[in-house]
Amino acid sequence: MGPLGREIWAQRLGAFRASPSAFMAGPEGEDLGRDLLSDLRSEKLSEPMKVALLALSLEYPTQLWPDAPAAEAAATSLLDTLVLLPPRPSALRRPLLLAATTALAAGGALSPASGASGRLLPLLLGLASGRDLGRSFGPASEQRPLQATAWECLRELESCRPGLLGGCLGLLRALLGREGPAQPLSLLLALALRNALVIQARAGTGLQGLLTAGDSSMEGGPWNWTLAEEGDVHLQPQAPSWPVAEEGECGLAVLELSPEEARELRATVAQLLDASYLLTPVAQAQLLWLLGWALRGLRGQPPVLFKPQLVRLLGTAQLTLLHAMLALKAAFGEALFTAQDEALLLRRLTLAAQHPALPLPTHLFYLHCLLNFPENWPLGPTGEEAAPLLLGSQLCRGLLPSLLHEPMALLARLHLLCLLCLEDEEKEEKGQDRSPRHYLEELLAGLRQRAALDGGPRALATLCFQASYLVAHCLAGQPVVLTPLTQGLAQLYRTRPALAPHFIDLLDRVGPELQEHLRVALRQEVVSRPGREEALRWHLQMLARVADGDAQSATLSFLQAAATHCTDWGLQQALLRVCRALLRAGVGGGLADLLQALARQLEDPDGQDHARLYYILLAHLAGPKLGVALGPSLAAPALASSLVAENQGFAAALMVQEAPAPIQLSVCPRRAEGPVPVLRLQVEVLEPVYSLELRFHVEGQLYAPLGAVHVPCLCPGRPPRPLLLPLQPRRPTPARLAVRALYSTPSGLTCHAHLPPLLVTFADLFLPFPQPPEGAQLDFFEELWDSCLLKGTESRLWCPLGPEGLEALVSRHLEPFVVVAQPPVSYLVAIRLPPDSRLLLRLEAAQADGVPVALRTDDWAVLPLAGDYLRGLSAAG
Repeated sequence: MGPLGREIWAQRLGAFRASPSAFMAGPEGEDLGRDLLSDLRSEKLSEPMKVALLALSLEYPTQLWPDAPAAEAAATSLLDTLVLLPPRPSALRRPLLLAATTALAAGGALSPASGASGRLLPLLLGLASGRDLGRSFGPASEQRPLQATAWECLRELESCRPGLLGGCLGLLRALLGREGPAQPLSLLLALALRNALVIQARAGTGLQGLLTAGDSSMEGGPWNWTLAEEGDVHLQPQAPSWPVAEEGECGLAVLELSPEEARELRATVAQLLDASYLLTPVAQAQLLWLLGWALRGLRGQPPVLFKPQLVRLLGTAQLTLLHAMLALKAAFGEALFTAQDEALLLRRLTLAAQHPALPLPTHLFYLHCLLNFPENWPLGPTGEEAAPLLLGSQLCRGLLPSLLHEPMALLARLHLLCLLCLEDEEKEEKGQDRSPRHYLEELLAGLRQRAALDGGPRALATLCFQASYLVAHCLAGQPVVLTPLTQGLAQLYRTRPALAPHFIDLLDRVGPELQEHLRVALRQEVVSRPGREEALRWHLQMLARVADGDAQSATLSFLQAAATHCTDWGLQQALLRVCRALLRAGVGGGLADLLQALARQLEDPDGQDHARLYYILLAHLAGPKLGVALGPSLAAPALASSLVAENQGFAAALMVQEAPAPIQLSVCPRRAEGPVPVLRLQVEVLEPVYSLELRFHVEGQLYAPLGAVHVPCLCPGRPPRPLLLPLQPRRPTPARLAVRALYSTPSGLTCHAHLPPLLVTFADLFLPFPQPPEGAQLDFFEELWDSCLLKGTESRLWCPLGPEGLEALVSRHLEPFVVVAQPPVSYLVAIRLPPDSRLLLRLEAAQADGVPVALRTDDWAVLPLAGDYLRGLSAAG
């Protein structure tokens, strides 16, 4: 088969990138790698297309060459293609070098027995050292980029096989002296030096002249396969930190260097550090980390070599370099940083974190550095959180949290405030005002006050409980803080019982220091204040979590009073869950009377059956057996009767079965109101259905996860009220909802079924803007119109009209969104699109067959959707 054309390759590459695994499993997947290698030598393909093919091999090497023999063959073919290139300038040489290196490294074919490795390694070293390799490797103008690529390839191979370039240390050091501070070369030498030191330390031997060895110092070339075999543990040079657990593994303290080796090592490190200021900030941070790893713990190698760099880095504005400096401090401590250096660094971090113009990620970085600051002589046990000793309340006065801060910044500042509160006892004894603890209590009170606003945003309540958890975690041993926190949370529940799910989640996460006192306080709030109709379900949900054997009479009295208000199925089930919790807690006589009353009083058969079951269990089982009966089964019990084993119907009744759904689901006309778009769903059934649960799923990341919709009972001929499904789009785009139904049949079986998918149209996402004051509509729209173009786009299109004209079309489709109307020829329309986009329309100067529409939006991706929607309005009728 001849070479493929450009169009065919474009189609194959698009299909492969859409789903690599599916493409490789298809009929064309087996030949993709072979065709790619073959067509790289074809003269019919242009160089840009060949570069695209090589880019594919760099991104997906393991899919194209899944095993070592395939990777070996691919690398050999790529090297042959490289050698056959004409001597003129070509854009393929560097990608071919990278592709051959990637194939060997990713395919596990890099070994002394590999023929491709034997060809590639000398080629890379020759290019890296600047030797003339002949006319096949391009003109002189291309040698410098090829040299830099060779350095990058060697660094990749050294990362994959640590110790491979151990015999090249002397050569790389000489190249650095000759070529100057080249960034790839500096990083390559630092990585090879670090790996050689770690591996030689494990072996208990010195450097053995590796730093002074030349190009031909070793028989068979400079490739140290012995070191590579010993360094097969994959070392990670990317993360700038030194975990304590790895210090013993590296074993650098046992490496003894001769005076000559120590001198050469210091000279090499100094050579790299002296010119490091010429590298990019990210490369400098990587270099400092590698050299710090190489020198830490070496006997006779003080970290004083880093001192000149420290003078420069203490004033840096680059976050990567600041992070590298803190990593050096964590590694060397007081051996490198004096007390004055530590005080200066702390003051600089504190002042930088207070800068008002900092972006939020940068601000959080500075706060993270303060919270995890590596002190020279930390007080307290290892791993215990504490504020740095030199970081006092006066220095941190500008870092105190405020209700005006962003949530993430507020929580980080609150964390720092909690650490300062641990050192607050002396100030409390001296009676100082505005101590950190007083400020903390005022802040938590403000957060609770905002969370208590009825109908307030959910984010405010979430932030309040996140802050409460953080305080409980950091100050678990401070009753003087936990007591007012417990009282404040109880008052918050009294004000807004709808936050019950947040309280339950907090109880599940906090430690016992707060959990027990908060549980008692919440139980007292529930049983002492019988809730109104709308608050009853939250009280029952909370009581199911906090009820226990204490205060039995008050709890049972509350339940007896609440039973008269439990008229629907949901409230009855919540009441029975509280009874179940009391059963597990060992509550006795009064609960039996309540269960008997519920069995007679509840109208729902399911609730009656549960109440009778709980009464029978309470009357006939002792405490341990009752706990086993109510608790989850840890193992399937053995069948006690052959009759039960033969009863297939019994086994089927315990399984969820797939069945054709007797359910029809449709989308009702929506109402443009509320903060988020809501789908109104109409459900019809062909036979009775109980405990219906509808689950919805949107493929991809277009929408946030959708909650399930529950319906207790459905009967034919009695359609319920429309079900409401809130949508949370991450992008204003239509979607296809997959629907799955889980329900019970009249015969007692539990079934599941897949329903036809539902379509969310572009118009389903429309939301109106808040109504402007009377007389200000035009100014409001013009302000939106002008602001939208600052970061958006504008378009114009022709919207055809039906025989009824523009006024009927707007009344039918756009009336909730009209801001200014001059019927029948002009309308100004403003539409909100979740999560934060807007669509503005000017329908002016309508004609008999259509109207010109001027359209503005702050999201360019909305344009084609809006155009299709407007053109289809006349057809929609």
